[in-house]
Amino acid sequence: MKAYFKKSTTAIASSLMLAGVLSLTACSTTPTTTPTLDEARADFVAANNNPQVASYAPMEFRQAGEALDRANQAAAQRESLDTIDRLAYVAKQRIATAQEVAKAKGAEAEIANASRERDRVQLEARTAEAERAKRDAAAAQAQAADARMQAQAAQAQAAQLAERSSRLEALLVELHAQKTERGMVVTIGDVLFATDRAELTPNGMATVRKLAEVMMQNPDRSVLVEGFTDSTGSASHNKDLSERRAASVAQALTSLGVPRQRVDMRGYGEAYPVAGNDTAANRQLNRRVEIVLSNDGAAIPPRAAQR
Repeated sequence: MKAYFKKSTTAIASSLMLAGVLSLTACSTTPTTTPTLDEARADFVAANNNPQVASYAPMEFRQAGEALDRANQAAAQRESLDTIDRLAYVAKQRIATAQEVAKAKGAEAEIANASRERDRVQLEARTAEAERAKRDAAAAQAQAADARMQAQAAQAQAAQLAERSSRLEALLVELHAQKTERGMVVTIGDVLFATDRAELTPNGMATVRKLAEVMMQNPDRSVLVEGFTDSTGSASHNKDLSERRAASVAQALTSLGVPRQRVDMRGYGEAYPVAGNDTAANRQLNRRVEIVLSNDGAAIPPRAAQR
């Protein structure tokens, strides 16, 4: 915008100077112009009408306008023809220079094999390559950092899982859990319930509390609470008691914070005995609640059909 303003100012000054010269010419018989000056003025107008000059050679064109101004001033002041010619020649050369510079720079912009343009393109290519290398290096560093973070996260997760597994094993050992195909099984014996009732004794609640701790530390596991009785009494009574005892344990787990959707229950009554019902000791073994803790993230398989 600044170059354009200077160019316009120069053009206007030249036009005014030209008008002054023509006015002086009309009033005097002494020539105030020469063929060289006329050519310089015509060349200036042609250059002014060439958009490439304004785009590519604004400084050269400004210098050409200043040279032409000096030639016009010499003509206006009726200096010697040699002086006018010399100044006009300089202006013509300046104008020619501006046109050549504009032409060369225009060619450089359009023709890739021009020397200056080629250098510029090569510089841009090297710069782009350097920038790309920097981006690639930054991306590699970011990827490496991400890989380190993932590795650290994996290590932390593995350590957490190992710690959780260690705590789980310790608690299951404390609860005398047995490993089966269906999962780990914790047995709550008859002595942990009130006689012929479903209420848990304080010791029974302590066992359930430990199991709830296992469940809270292992959110991908679920439990199936299964109640059993001996064969004493009616089948309906035994079925009802086994269901109530299973429900009592399930409710205790949920009251301790285990989500209800992770707890299921069944009552089997006198089915699936683990001992004969011929002695009091064996019958006590059959009166139990088994809590099946699922394998990590797996569903608990159904109990096999009784033979």
